[in-house]
Amino acid sequence: MNQFNSPAKENIVLFPKTLDYYQIQLTVMLESERYGEAMELLRFLLQCQGQEERHYEEWQSLLDWLEAAFPYAAQGSDADGAPSAEEQDLKEEDMARILAKSKLEEDADYPDKLLKRVMNEPLSEATVLALEQLSYLEGSHVDEALTGWLQQAEVHPLLQFRTLQTLRRRGAQGAVRLSRGHEAAEVEIEAVPLQNDEFPAQVSQVLERVAEQAEVHEPTLYYFAQELWGQFIMSIYGTKEYRKLLDGEYSLLDIWAGALHQMVSESLNGNRKEEETRSMYGITDSMRFQFEGAYRSLKGFVKTSLLDK
Repeated sequence: MNQFNSPAKENIVLFPKTLDYYQIQLTVMLESERYGEAMELLRFLLQCQGQEERHYEEWQSLLDWLEAAFPYAAQGSDADGAPSAEEQDLKEEDMARILAKSKLEEDADYPDKLLKRVMNEPLSEATVLALEQLSYLEGSHVDEALTGWLQQAEVHPLLQFRTLQTLRRRGAQGAVRLSRGHEAAEVEIEAVPLQNDEFPAQVSQVLERVAEQAEVHEPTLYYFAQELWGQFIMSIYGTKEYRKLLDGEYSLLDIWAGALHQMVSESLNGNRKEEETRSMYGITDSMRFQFEGAYRSLKGFVKTSLLDK
């Protein structure tokens, strides 16, 4: 499903803090050379209402440049002459490794400067990029510093997860005990997903349910749902709530899909049509308590995440 097959500047309004979040996402996509995703996000932003005209001009100029400079990314990875996904990932990884090593040659304190940024600054595109660069720098002291910090400090759940991913990329092994929200959790570094398709199938099945309903009732909702669900899953990874989602029956996936749909629809439209949403996903009165619990979890995450900063 393509959530961007709707008229330009549809009836979507981005709040200032939400706009800031997508600007950060755009920066990260460009820095990591994910040009196809950046183009998709730009096309979506151009559909939104209520922004300053200069934003639309900047987005359109950037989109035009990306489409001209990276035509294979604009057309999809199957375009003639385009490198395969594996080849593209390999090139990006090699370039990132070369860049990190050249920085280290220029400055022996470079790893410590990156660690300081990660540990002392709030989650942002800068901390995410610092973690990516740490992935390619050798030295056991980096593993020890990141592991000790995760186990001792109070760290935002999303930054925790990004750090766990960095440790896995670095080849670290073993379990890390850390505080995830209001509970203690133990996470095996080797099992931490690096890509969306590495998560268990139940995670994507929730989104598939939302995609089916959004395509019929509210096409633009799916993009926001996809972003929110991805961030939320990273924030609860390794917790009891995460394990319960994986162990639950299909009805539990419907409950989470309905709660996700409800949360995003409310954020976009400002009205609460809970009965209508529950009907879409076959959530009966006996399932309502679980539905409300899932909804509260999502809402609580939004209040403390980048989506609300």
